[in-house]
Amino acid sequence: MTHLSTDVHTHLAPLLAHTFEGVEEDHEGYLTVDGHHIGAAGLYDARRLVQHLHENGVDRAWVSVPPPLYRQRLEPDQTRHWVRALDNGLRIRLEGRTALDRLTYIPLDQPDVAVELIEDIEDSIGWTAAAGGSSAALDEPALEPVWSALSARRKPLLLHPGESPDPRLGRHYLSNLLGNPVETGIAVAQLVLGGVLTQHPDLVIVLVHCGGIVPSLVGRWSRGVATQRPGIKPETADPAMTVRQLWSDCLGHRPETVDLAMAAFGAHHLLLGSDYPFPMGLDDPYESLAHLPSDLRRRIACNAETLVVNPTKP
Repeated sequence: MTHLSTDVHTHLAPLLAHTFEGVEEDHEGYLTVDGHHIGAAGLYDARRLVQHLHENGVDRAWVSVPPPLYRQRLEPDQTRHWVRALDNGLRIRLEGRTALDRLTYIPLDQPDVAVELIEDIEDSIGWTAAAGGSSAALDEPALEPVWSALSARRKPLLLHPGESPDPRLGRHYLSNLLGNPVETGIAVAQLVLGGVLTQHPDLVIVLVHCGGIVPSLVGRWSRGVATQRPGIKPETADPAMTVRQLWSDCLGHRPETVDLAMAAFGAHHLLLGSDYPFPMGLDDPYESLAHLPSDLRRRIACNAETLVVNPTKP
């Protein structure tokens, strides 16, 4: 059996077929969304991504739209039209690129729309959604139909941090350098301590940025459960065990960060991820694994194969 390596964390912008209020496109096809210019050239050329994979010895990539396109503050009808345009536009962008698999964005801030997409769209390899930002807490009852729909299909959901709502992070690029990993941690804490993962053991959730702050804090969460801290439900399972249901890329920037993620999630739940084409990503996704034995590097690069299911309804 041939094992294919997969970069699960790459981004491309969609080719939008319609105009939208708040979205502008210049003569080169670059988008400005709600005043945010999305200028990374690599976002607009699928051929460059394919070349990036080839140059680094990676066989495939999962592709999702970048966070500035999430637009979490739209009204429900606006969201419905926007997220479908994103998915159709990404499908068009990837057309003919057999090495690139599409992740469909689902808006967790609009659970009804998210369920519609999960039920209607069959041809994407999985889903992506914002961790944090203006989304509701992930253990809110309103999201229960989303988790049930995702569990039934068993396709992966890649949680990617959106914009941090904390105004203190406006300076020093902290919204990214600190806010992104914290937003991932908040989302996972809600899934773990809120019982979502234990109630839905078939959920396949992938984290980015080496799991954010989760690997370094899960021991603290376990202590909070063991000592029955206020607000912790008595039936809450040990978070150190629950987080092993999760998957994570290895984009940690330090060998010890990758090692900590391996301890938290297990080597069989680590994945290759580059965050192409953004500066905070890696030119070579294998770079973060350079300190590991070659057989382990290869196994991690191919772990995504076990997450791919046939794109059919249950």
